[in-house]
Amino acid sequence: MSSFDVVTDWTAAYEHPITLEEGDELWLSGKSDNWDGHIWVWAKDRAGREGWIPDNLAKRVGGKTYARAPFSAQELTCQLGEKLDGIDETHGWVLCRNTNGMVGWVPSRSLREIFDSRET
Repeated sequence: MSSFDVVTDWTAAYEHPITLEEGDELWLSGKSDNWDGHIWVWAKDRAGREGWIPDNLAKRVGGKTYARAPFSAQELTCQLGEKLDGIDETHGWVLCRNTNGMVGWVPSRSLREIFDSRET
């Protein structure tokens, strides 16, 4: 994926974020949030951890709800000027790795993509 400069500090909000594997049963509270035009829903995993997940991650089958794919809501605390490598992107957030190897989600609005001048 891409590399990014952090343009505004971000502090991870949850100490024990929701974590799901594909096919895990989950429970939706009915609460939703519009984050920069993307819908997130509040969910709980089997371990009782709660958090926001992308609305398209949940699928209903026979009256139960399951995860369509693996997902961790782990956020990455980062500081202005830090350089991060992007791994994935969804719903206004970028999954990033810092220089220490820590991985987590950072809001897209806190990042600026670094373009390699050799690509043009």
